[in-house]
Parts: sequence; structure tokens; C-alpha cells
Amino acid sequence: MNTEAKHKTVIASLSSDTRKALLERSDAAGIKQFAMHFGFIILFSLYILFKLPIWQVLLPVQGILLVFLFTALHETIHGTAFKTPWMNTVISQLCGVIIFVPANWFKYFHFEHHRHTNQPDLDPELAESKPQTFSQYALYLSGIPVGMSLCKTLINNALGKNTDNFVSQKNKIKIIIESVIYLSFYSLLIFISFYFNYTILLWLWLFPIMISQPFLRAYLLAEHALCPQVNNMLLNSRTTLTSRIVYFIAWNMPYHAEHHSLPSVPFYKLPLFHQEIRDHLETIDQGYLAFHRKMLKKVGGVF
Repeated sequence: MNTEAKHKTVIASLSSDTRKALLERSDAAGIKQFAMHFGFIILFSLYILFKLPIWQVLLPVQGILLVFLFTALHETIHGTAFKTPWMNTVISQLCGVIIFVPANWFKYFHFEHHRHTNQPDLDPELAESKPQTFSQYALYLSGIPVGMSLCKTLINNALGKNTDNFVSQKNKIKIIIESVIYLSFYSLLIFISFYFNYTILLWLWLFPIMISQPFLRAYLLAEHALCPQVNNMLLNSRTTLTSRIVYFIAWNMPYHAEHHSLPSVPFYKLPLFHQEIRDHLETIDQGYLAFHRKMLKKVGGVF
């Protein structure tokens, strides 16, 4: 079978009933997932806020829950987290503000990534190459480069200096307004914090996000790194079999080859989709440690 078209052939082989079941969306499923994810954030926030016993130990856990709102943002910009469109819009913007990723801009960026997955000079995710040395690998996991890049994006967007080819001229005003609102909101929070000498945002939000970046980066690197650069989503995207906890906080996105093969499948249907096409998956790992062992071997590290 031609590897350049294999994922399309596999999807075409699904029965109409199966496709209909896979594509069905639900507000209830999305609300349940988001309520549980955000509920844990509120729970840990209260524990840290009142400085209950060993509250410092929970800062990385709080951070992991916060940074993995990226996967909630990802699902909502696809419009598949909820059946009701405005719910996707509202939650995408909430998550975007929390993790410093402007939702509309990310939507255009991410859809371009789907159009040209893992294709050099076309996929915007490859604008900065994957780590090739151990030092690059360590720097990537730190989250420093992506943090600097997001700050630059927010500022350039707000100033009307966006030059991304995936943002059309008619959409530039939308991302200008979006970034201005984000930056204004952050400025207001900084002003209030300094004026009243509050440190609550530091301990509940900023510090946890900073120290937990390596967990998100390690997860995201596994999606496409070391995958062949071909136009076959079953090969250029990696499915990582993992624990229930990771599936939960990552909104089932470890089923990543499945997601790229048919992006309109909601996150809560991905386990079912996996069962349908698992025999066709060509890039699959048994856990994130397995992937990072291979990555360390490539970059010259020791595991």
C-alpha cells in the first residue's frame, strides 16, 4: 500500500455507522472532562492558598494540571470538545489566557500544522528544528525557548507585526485585538499584585507553570519527533500508550496518530477510534519513557 495515502485508505475503510459514532459530539462529555480537570486545579489552589501541610510539594502537581490545559485548548480550537460552538470558544480563550497561548492565533498555527504535518518548510512546528544534541534536548525540555517565542508572538501580534503566512490578512485584526486583550489583562494583574503586595498569583499560577514546563515539553516532543517526514498520519505522528492519569490530563491526545488521521473525532472518542485502527498504526511506543530513551540515544545522552 502506498504509504503516502495509507491513513486516507484506512479511514475510507471504516463503515458509515462507525464514522458516524466516532464523529458524534457531546456537551456532557466535554463538560465532565473540563469540570474534573479544572476542579483539580481549584482544589490544589485552595490547598496551596491556605498553606496546608506540605503545600510546597503540590506546586509541581498544580503546575502539571495548569500546563496541560494546553490539551484542553487544543481540543477546543478544533471545536470538538463541546457540541455547542460558543462553549469551545469560551474555554479555548480561558485556557489560552492561563497558559499564555493566544487561542485564535494558535488555531491558525495548529491548522497549518495539520495541513502539513511533519513536512519540512511547511509545518510551522518545524520552524525550529527538533533537538539534535543533548544540550538542545535539555534546553527544549526547560520550556525557555517556547516561553520566549510565545512572549514575542503576543507582543508582535499586539503591535500588528505578525508575519506568519498561516494568518490571512482578514484574520490579522482578530489576533491583534486578542493579543491586546491578553496583554492588558496580564498588565492589570501585575499592577494589582504589586500595588497590594500580593504573591498569590506567583504561588498558584506563575511559579507552578514555570517548574512544570518539562512535563509538557516531554509530552509534546513525543508527538512527532523521530517520526518519518512523510504524508501518512499513521507514520508521521506517534501514538503513545500510557497510563489513565496521562490520558486524563492530556485529554486522550497520546492517541496522536489517530487524532491526525481524523481530527474531527472528539477526544472522548479517541479510545474507540484507537481500537478500530490500532493494527494500522506504524509509529507507536509503549510509554513516554520508551520514547525518551530513543530520543536520548539520538542526541547522545544516557538513560
